[in-house]
Amino acid sequence: MGRAAAARIAPLGYRVTGWRRDGTALASILPTADIVLNLLPLTPQTRGLLDARFLAALPRGAALVNLGRGAHVVDADLLTALDSGHLRHAVLDVFHREPLPAGHPYWTHPQVTVLPHAAAATDARSAAAVVAANLRAARDGAPIAHLVDRRRAY
Repeated sequence: MGRAAAARIAPLGYRVTGWRRDGTALASILPTADIVLNLLPLTPQTRGLLDARFLAALPRGAALVNLGRGAHVVDADLLTALDSGHLRHAVLDVFHREPLPAGHPYWTHPQVTVLPHAAAATDARSAAAVVAANLRAARDGAPIAHLVDRRRAY
């Protein structure tokens, strides 16, 4: 997902830097990030990753877009970073509890945009093609595509 997003964002004039567990040290790129776009899977290692320490490593005025999972974000830490002015904005598509409870501070916070959890809608045509290909593979004894890698937890 990260590569696909980067391929669409870079032509819009954004400088895109990616991170993954076996690549660039995350701590080295956060201080230069104007916008963090989170598309990570939820694993024991990524749960709560977007916490006070992570957010403090961003430059003042940075923004966060979370399209990954709600449990990546420590809500209280994000709200503190927004209220202090350290972060300028957060766009959130996923939450710890969905639907987002009516009284949650994200609904009324002036620096938060709440999306309707539609950042990754499934396209029936492409999904059907994947299902059909996997059925053929199962019938033919071939490897099934897009399986969860249990070692990586996603």
